[in-house]
Amino acid sequence: MATSSSHIVQGYICRTSGRTVRVRIRGEKAYLTIKGPSPDGGLSRYEWEHEIPGREALELMQLCESGVIDKVRYLVPFEGHIFEVDEFFGDNEGLVMAEVELNAVDETFERPPFLGKEVTGDRRYYNSCLTVRPYKEWKE
Repeated sequence: MATSSSHIVQGYICRTSGRTVRVRIRGEKAYLTIKGPSPDGGLSRYEWEHEIPGREALELMQLCESGVIDKVRYLVPFEGHIFEVDEFFGDNEGLVMAEVELNAVDETFERPPFLGKEVTGDRRYYNSCLTVRPYKEWKE
């Protein structure tokens, strides 16, 4: 099913008004990412990302707000699209989410059978929100 997987640890230097500045260590690589607010209810966001040296990422992690995302990302191809399936650990253990990148917000795609309920736009599922109110604290 999955063609590859990678371990991801990320923290947030800033998360406010839909804007985030994130430090991510993914396997042997590291990134600084800035995301803007979503103009369409969570379907899309402007994102700027730059690869940085691993030692700089470790230094920047010291500046992050409390809460860290720890997950494994699986890349799962299905009907011409790649689904990123994240399995969370730590305070978010038990949460598994899938995301697909589309070329346009109105692009259609075949839903794989492993998808559960649609959570696009539900801020509780944003990684930046999961560091503040982790999955283990949710009352369903």
